[in-house]
Amino acid sequence: MKTMLSIMKKRKNGIPEDVLSIFESIVQTYGRNECDNRFMEAMGELLTEEQRFKLWEQNGACQGTGHDKVRKAFSFEHADKPLPLRLELYLNTFIKDYTGKTRNILLNEENNTIAITFACDECYRHTLKGNLQRLLSSIDIPQLGVSKDSPCIYTFDIVE
Repeated sequence: MKTMLSIMKKRKNGIPEDVLSIFESIVQTYGRNECDNRFMEAMGELLTEEQRFKLWEQNGACQGTGHDKVRKAFSFEHADKPLPLRLELYLNTFIKDYTGKTRNILLNEENNTIAITFACDECYRHTLKGNLQRLLSSIDIPQLGVSKDSPCIYTFDIVE
């Protein structure tokens, strides 16, 4: 969350000083898991939807995995293609056999959503507290916990 806090401090993001001090206090006070949960809760309570989207756009994925540069290059290479084709290329390039945390991605052009079947413990922890619900149109959480065999299904509205 330190990276997110650094992004929040940029003037262009328009986060007031009194709100920033709350996030700074959370980062300084709590350990990693508790910090993440409280930080996400505070984002949902103290920031507007527009502010959250702007921040997630700047830092919205797990970073430092070594795949960031490859995925960013992929997005620039295929930016001019229609969304269904980009999604198909992405699945064939990065997801292939669904052995990672992302299990599947489905585009529903009728209701303008993308559903991601995902088995990530970190995201699941935030989901339990209802933090991601504010960013998604829906979440289907398995009753017995998240695993590759019983992943969460996150449904995102497509915003153009």
